[in-house]
Amino acid sequence: MNRIGFMIEKEFKQLFRNKVLWRMMLAAPVLQLILLANAANFEVKNINIVVVDQDHTTYAQRLTGKFRYIDNFNFRGYRPATKLAYQELLAGTADVILVIPPHFERNLTTENRADVQLLVSAIDGTKAGIASVYAQTIIRSFNADIRTETIGTTPDGVAPERMAGLDVENQYWYNPRLEYKTFMVPGILFELLLLIGSMIAALNIVREKEIGTQEQLNVTPIRKHEFIIGKLTPFVLIGLIQFTLGLLVGRFVFRIPIEGSLLLLYGFAFLFLLLCVGLGLLISAVSNTQQQAMFVVFFCLVLFILLSGLFSSTDDMPQWAQIINTLNPLKYIIEVGRNVLLKGSTLRDMQTQFFTLLAMTITLIGLASWRYKKVG
Repeated sequence: MNRIGFMIEKEFKQLFRNKVLWRMMLAAPVLQLILLANAANFEVKNINIVVVDQDHTTYAQRLTGKFRYIDNFNFRGYRPATKLAYQELLAGTADVILVIPPHFERNLTTENRADVQLLVSAIDGTKAGIASVYAQTIIRSFNADIRTETIGTTPDGVAPERMAGLDVENQYWYNPRLEYKTFMVPGILFELLLLIGSMIAALNIVREKEIGTQEQLNVTPIRKHEFIIGKLTPFVLIGLIQFTLGLLVGRFVFRIPIEGSLLLLYGFAFLFLLLCVGLGLLISAVSNTQQQAMFVVFFCLVLFILLSGLFSSTDDMPQWAQIINTLNPLKYIIEVGRNVLLKGSTLRDMQTQFFTLLAMTITLIGLASWRYKKVG
């Protein structure tokens, strides 16, 4: 125990001596959480729309008005010809063009049908698809209003809006405000733990190799497990402080609900931090320079983050990517964070994630401990 205490004290002294590193480890994750949660937003808003009105009738103005007062659309004005509007589509200043052809109102009232044209920029396929759905929904709503006015009453003398029908009320569970930040913050919170924990830990042993203190430690009576525990403990404790600060930011800045057990959440955070620091120590143990360690950490982090489901659903990935993703610890902890915080899931619901993370943690720490005896 004395040797473990010596290692822990030594690591803390090194961390406190480096004030820039200490401040970065505490302040950087909070700032990154605030910035990323606001920037990483995939909600489709501010769709720029221009209208080419070739009919200039009341119905054409009413249809245009449907788009002007929807929050998701930015009405950019009328254009006299389709060619001019198309130039804006090419320049990127317009996302959607609504073309109302001549005789729109006449065809709608006399022939009971009329055509309109939507030109949608599909550079961003996701945004184009959602914008098209929004626009079609608005057009269908306009069509329903017109039909209600023109049909008047049924043969029984009952107005269409008084006829029996189904009223659909949507009830959204776990994220009733439909805010994308509520979905993103739990994932970003654990992603920052991986980023800080593994990167700082990865530089730790390599730095001692470069300054020569590693050889001094190798000739001391400190055992491998004492060395690893001494290295793990400071980073795990600092990581838990980071996690607490991030959780407070998520709760009070982004109003993220905490439906599940905080004890369960901290238990998973502790396990994940052991995994992250174990990964960093393993990378550090097999690297000879800090540049090598940084390169390997960067390679792992990019794969983990992009495949984790933080930005896109893992179910939509190709089969080979899903197979690789079974070895991605960030995927499992993000599922835990979202399910515990937003849904109130229990340990029984998270058994797969728990045992998978536990197996990964034991493997990485075991490999780091085994590899340590070969250095020096």
